[in-house]
Amino acid sequence: MMDDYGGVIASPAAEGELEAAEREIMRWDSVSQAAEDRMLFDGGHRSDAERFLRAVDEIRRSIKGPIVVGSPRRSSSSSSGSTSANAIQIAMAKLEDEFSNILVSRVNEFEIESLVDLSSLSMSMEEDSAGGDISDAEGGEDWSLRPSGSEGSSLGHSRKSSSYQSTRSVREIELVPEDAIADLRSIAERMIASGYGRECVQVYGSARKAVVDLCFRQLGVEKLSIGDVQRLEWDALEAKIRRWIRAARACIRIVFASERRLCERVFDGLGGVPGGDDAPFNETVKGAAIQLFGFAEAISIGRRSPEKLFKILDLHDAISDLLPDVAALFRSRSSGSIYTQAAGILSRLAEAVRGILSEFENAVLRDPSKIPVPGGTIHPLTRYVMNYISLISDYKQTLVELIVTCPSASSRFAGEDPGAGGPEIDFPEPENPSPLAAHLIWIIVILQHNLENKANLYKDNALSHLFLMNNVHYIVHKVKGSPELRQLIGDDYLRKLTAKFRQSATRYQRATWVRILYCLRDEGIHVSGSFSSGVSKSTLRERFRAFNAAFDEVHRTQAAWLVPDTQLREELRISISEKLLPAYRSFLGRFRHHIESGRHPEMYIKYSVEDLEAALSDFFEGCTPSPLNRRRSH
Repeated sequence: MMDDYGGVIASPAAEGELEAAEREIMRWDSVSQAAEDRMLFDGGHRSDAERFLRAVDEIRRSIKGPIVVGSPRRSSSSSSGSTSANAIQIAMAKLEDEFSNILVSRVNEFEIESLVDLSSLSMSMEEDSAGGDISDAEGGEDWSLRPSGSEGSSLGHSRKSSSYQSTRSVREIELVPEDAIADLRSIAERMIASGYGRECVQVYGSARKAVVDLCFRQLGVEKLSIGDVQRLEWDALEAKIRRWIRAARACIRIVFASERRLCERVFDGLGGVPGGDDAPFNETVKGAAIQLFGFAEAISIGRRSPEKLFKILDLHDAISDLLPDVAALFRSRSSGSIYTQAAGILSRLAEAVRGILSEFENAVLRDPSKIPVPGGTIHPLTRYVMNYISLISDYKQTLVELIVTCPSASSRFAGEDPGAGGPEIDFPEPENPSPLAAHLIWIIVILQHNLENKANLYKDNALSHLFLMNNVHYIVHKVKGSPELRQLIGDDYLRKLTAKFRQSATRYQRATWVRILYCLRDEGIHVSGSFSSGVSKSTLRERFRAFNAAFDEVHRTQAAWLVPDTQLREELRISISEKLLPAYRSFLGRFRHHIESGRHPEMYIKYSVEDLEAALSDFFEGCTPSPLNRRRSH
């Protein structure tokens, strides 16, 4: 209805409805003490809540068009623009309180800890069984490889998922009951339509942030700066990485995913949300997400050292596995920086892995230890390196993707400076074409090179060969014990390693037993033209004395040498027995009666064949033997 001036004139009925709507709003003015104690959207006030929302709608409709002040057909006391605007302000303040109250009081209680260990949250192998300890149970040494200038420790993840909906490991939970969600949506619709969208988003974000912060505390997500993280000792940091991976999966796949679902159910389709429909979700979790990824950021730019490799790989795999979920959660322009941050961290972790592997290779080549290990046993460096690369092979799928170049030709020189004339280290062509396989073979090659230098520290040539035998045998044993490592190394190179330790065993036997067996030679014993039996008894006595002295010395020293592998130790003893015992039995059988026919035969024939056989069981036990028993029988 139009007046003479072209303004909108409300009908008496419409004016009455507007006045009723305004009175309904004023009833709930927060100044009123009676209204202060009640919330509209509590269970006992549903009819009041519905009337209040209808009143808000009525006032909103009334102020859409121009209002003609002073019209004789409208009451300035009930329908002036200022009164309607005041009523709307009061209504919005009330709805803001109601919105906040629902968000705080109408939540479904849950313990995030009880949901964390569900298999749907985990990758196919947990970190605790993958990124393990590189000390070895056999030897018990805790060998820390510390190169100069550095600090001084079945995957198969599916990365095909590209959408939030198809990531089956996401577990959304209902954070708010259905009826409460309907109320929140009703309130949000009115607040946004009335121009109070920003306040609505702020109230929503503030309430939900408190819940997210509580989940973070329960999961042990700490507020640490990059400096705080980088100042931590590695043992403490390692534990925090393990805890972070667990927490990150729960935060992204339960907490953030559920918050996005709630946000969508409350705000999607309402339109006019300041900052876009994602604004309430961003308000809730963006700060938490930045805090969460800040820890991983600090690790990705921290110092590199070999002991960090496996936890960094765990971290890399966890973020890689979570990245599709991060992309789906933070898909808007305003929150896309979270995905960019996570992707950047992943890239830096990959670069860190490559750098650590290179540093590890240099450390193995340059390991400076100059003291030979007692008894020629397995060097701690050998244990450390082989356990290290066995763990590397456990991460094969990841590392095959990350390690894309083979060892450089310039690294194949024993000297610090290839131009200084250092000898080039022979590098066999890998059977497996992957760059990772080339790096693993290269590590074993330079380990062997280092071990050969360490073998030269022994003054006893036989002990030097025994040391190489022990260590190369250990390398072979570790390769054979890991199917993944064996597949990467290849059988061709494994056969070369096997031949290497057998060659060292043969050289040990020659260095030790040839001179002892030389005492049992016939040459020089027989004399011609003598009236006797044709045997020089003085030469024969000297041969027995020399044999006894040589065997005693070898027994005394080599019982203290150590062959830790039981099977290898027994094989070596059998090999020695097969050479020594038949030779001694034959020599004793042919010449014993010549000694026994003279005076004091026990001075020359000290041992029976059985005595020698018993004495050989003392060899390579790593302890000082008791004196040899006298011969039991001749």
